[in-house]
Amino acid sequence: MIHFENVTKRYPGGHEGLSNASFHITPGEMVFLTGHSGAGKSTLLRLIGLLERCTRGQVRVGGRNLAKIKRSQIPYHRRKVGMIFQDHRLLNDRTVFDNVAMPLVVAGLRHQEISRRVRASLDKVGLLNRERVYPITLSGGEQQRVGIARAVVSKPPVVLADEPTGNLDPALSQEIMDLFLQFNQVGVTLLIATHDLDLISNMGRRILTLGQSRLLRDTAASLP
Repeated sequence: MIHFENVTKRYPGGHEGLSNASFHITPGEMVFLTGHSGAGKSTLLRLIGLLERCTRGQVRVGGRNLAKIKRSQIPYHRRKVGMIFQDHRLLNDRTVFDNVAMPLVVAGLRHQEISRRVRASLDKVGLLNRERVYPITLSGGEQQRVGIARAVVSKPPVVLADEPTGNLDPALSQEIMDLFLQFNQVGVTLLIATHDLDLISNMGRRILTLGQSRLLRDTAASLP
């Protein structure tokens, strides 16, 4: 599903956000990405979502070489890759419903289908009763749930999450991870960047560890 082959991302000025990384994530896997701040986690996720393009190597998602995707095709690629951010990136002048509906509106779906999907997505994250409120009135955990609902409303086969529990307390962090587990159980491939080793250490999932922009460790070989 996600394949990195000797991938390097070099920024102007010579800084390498990612250096010679190679790994493969199979369809339906739930994988964690760890490492210190600046280790390259966000860069790696941005390459998958085509927010950045690699300098060298090859990134493939769903069998497609991302280097061959034209600028005009990027929106279609992103419909297949849901992205969740630590800072939520919600529109505070739009209701919760409208925030979650945004990807479907852009995709040109009919109003009835949008309503059905948005309500199903909000129900999944436990916020169906908050669809008409504005994000600024919600708690941090609720805002993160809105971000998750928006990321999965298009039913993407791949979901990326960049420090989704970074601003949450342990109980809320566990609730968010439980949501991700539910999505994974229905076949969604997940790659989750996190600093919270205590949270993920007992989940029995594969962990990729980055350091100094390099892939230092992959626990795949140690998993049953």
